[in-house]
Amino acid sequence: MSGEHSPVLWLGQVAVISLPVEIDPVNAGQVRDDLLSVLNRSPSTLIVDMSGTTFCDSAGVNALVRAYKRACACGAVMRLVVTAPSVRRVLAITGVDSLVDVYPSVAAALTDEPSQSRKPCPGYAGTRTDPDGWAAQPS
Repeated sequence: MSGEHSPVLWLGQVAVISLPVEIDPVNAGQVRDDLLSVLNRSPSTLIVDMSGTTFCDSAGVNALVRAYKRACACGAVMRLVVTAPSVRRVLAITGVDSLVDVYPSVAAALTDEPSQSRKPCPGYAGTRTDPDGWAAQPS
């Protein structure tokens, strides 16, 4: 996928971006750039369709976390669609599944109400954070 962009489907203010079969150091930068590019267009919700993704390493996790931080800063909801057990395990081990809601299908992610699934974005509600977002201090 190196150099190729992830396909995006817009449904009103909801963007659905489909990620590749494998996300690793070779293509994680492009995946990150694609996610951030979509968020720069101000969707209300970003659905990251990883239903076809069977492998995601730490570079892919980093891309997802960077997108999550941007979504928080922009006031967007981010949702993941993951079907592969190996990818779900990586998200669980790294704690990404505690930041971003994970759904079994795009249809399920589209029909969930934002008020039911929205998780608080640490460091973005009334706090200042360090440049890397590691330590929050009161405003």
